[in-house]
Amino acid sequence: MHVLLGPAANIPLLVAPMGASAVLLFAVPASPLAQPWSIIGGNIVSATVGVACASWIADPLGAAALAVSLAICAMFALRCVHPPSGAVALTAVLGGPAVHALGYRFVAEPIAIQSVMLLCAAIVYHAATGHRYPHVAQSSGKGAAASSAASNEGFTRADLEAVLNRRGELLDIDTDDLESLLRDVQLQAYARTFNELTCADIMSRSLVAVSANTRASAAWSLLKQRHIKALPVTDERQHVIGIVTRADLVDKRAYSKGAGLSSPVQRWFRRSITPAPLVGALMNVDVHTVDAATPIVELVPVFANYGHHHIPVLDSNQRLAGMITQADLIAGLYRQAYARQRHAA
Repeated sequence: MHVLLGPAANIPLLVAPMGASAVLLFAVPASPLAQPWSIIGGNIVSATVGVACASWIADPLGAAALAVSLAICAMFALRCVHPPSGAVALTAVLGGPAVHALGYRFVAEPIAIQSVMLLCAAIVYHAATGHRYPHVAQSSGKGAAASSAASNEGFTRADLEAVLNRRGELLDIDTDDLESLLRDVQLQAYARTFNELTCADIMSRSLVAVSANTRASAAWSLLKQRHIKALPVTDERQHVIGIVTRADLVDKRAYSKGAGLSSPVQRWFRRSITPAPLVGALMNVDVHTVDAATPIVELVPVFANYGHHHIPVLDSNQRLAGMITQADLIAGLYRQAYARQRHAA
């Protein structure tokens, strides 16, 4: 405050309610009560109401009670509910001579400025730590597809909003986060019905693996010959140490160093000078693996939410036993659902 307004500014350096605002903004950034309009609008409206009540009503207790009540009503009306703002209204009434002397300057100089500074600090902090703030809805193709698919069975966004409106109370969770949570619960409940098949029942057993010392060009040839999109990378004990996909090879342009050369002699000469890199330098070491005895229901959220397309399957000795793709999982779910329908008939 001294930096912005100068050392001669006769205003409070720090208003106590800002401590509570900091807890919301830094600790629970996903809360609707911690969003930018909530802190800015809530604090400014409450400060204005508090100053007005302190000026109009001589009794401090009556002014404080009315200030907090009106501040709550104003925040609900303007959709900027921020719990620490109730204390801002209280401070405007009970803050003492220094606060009363400011009059309506209390709204702008201590409250508005400190609120903006705290908000900016929260935005910088969450950007540096990789958190999403302000917390806005993420619109993606995958989310839209999931919402459209779920609308055929179960609940829709309109159903959720209708129930929330019928309850008539404020929930400390964003509607998009609540919808995402309920979608995951619905998916888990649906997947739980498919608890008979295991990964060993649906995995592809005729697979080929490569070592970290395999040339990228050789790996690319295997992918083309087998018409597959990924190869597990194993060590000498058949333990999975990575996975290499077509995208890994294409992005690095490692599968054909001499592709732009017309003559076979030129391509051979180019490869002799700059050999293709090893798979170990291109593979993804962050591999999600599953045991052969794992129920296939546990794969549904993995494929649906985390973008995996190929999952290596391990035996009881943690050695590579097979591979499961999205097509394998869909076929397994269909097979089990069809068998259940025939059994019920």
